[in-house]
Amino acid sequence: MGHNSRLNALILAGSHKSLAEALISGEVLVIRSTDHGAVRELQLNRPPANALSPDLIAALRHAVESAPQDGARALVISGVPGRFSAGLDIPLLLTLDRPAIVTMWREFYALLGTLALSPIPIAAAITGHATAGGTVLPLFCDYRVAAQGEWKLGLNEVQVGLPLPPVIFAGLRRLIGAHQAERLAVGGLLIPPDEAARIGLVDELVPLDQVVSRAIEWSRGLLALPVDAMAVTRRSARADLFEIFAASFDRELEQVNTTWWSPEAQTTLRVLVDRLARKKVSS
Repeated sequence: MGHNSRLNALILAGSHKSLAEALISGEVLVIRSTDHGAVRELQLNRPPANALSPDLIAALRHAVESAPQDGARALVISGVPGRFSAGLDIPLLLTLDRPAIVTMWREFYALLGTLALSPIPIAAAITGHATAGGTVLPLFCDYRVAAQGEWKLGLNEVQVGLPLPPVIFAGLRRLIGAHQAERLAVGGLLIPPDEAARIGLVDELVPLDQVVSRAIEWSRGLLALPVDAMAVTRRSARADLFEIFAASFDRELEQVNTTWWSPEAQTTLRVLVDRLARKKVSS
């Protein structure tokens, strides 16, 4: 891993730090950046479940934004074997105050916009379970390679007391069509990879040990095409995403924040956290 790649991906304890400072303090990279020629892999690295904390959200956004400036021509976002991401880190977020939650949601929306509007292609290498926010991130990528196996994908926000935010529903509907988007979102369904592939939520399935290599291979295939023709056509194909993110999200974010603090959402989320804590103790 090159020095610049590691430095660009390093955002810890809510701040930008130099690589030297991080190594001296013994802190851990929450994004591991590896260059495979012109394709840069950004691996989510927040054990045990790659849950999306404010730090990880900020780190991923920074890494995606800085990659083209650092010479990368395509990106692969990967997880660890068996786990892509469990979505937002609910136990952590429930400890935050209102201003911190406002900031978190604004940063999360900014991350989605960064993925959707990236000037270089992005492939999601879904290496296992991808629930809630773990499915949201791939929605706004160019391509999705998922691991075969007993994993679950889907947007289960309704199950934990949160309406699916409109921008996320728009991304879901763009990918799988209105009917399937309604079925998955309203029911808060989690589905296996084979069903996800059948309805278009992922583009292809491969064995777990081939997910990252296949995502890299797909990226290299695009990069082998005539550069200008591919880039112009890609922009045209993703023009609807540019329209979605050209609008102001102030009112939507206000509603999302209001919903987060609603009695129903807070009660349901805390019941979920208690259940997870008991399950962890029993195991």
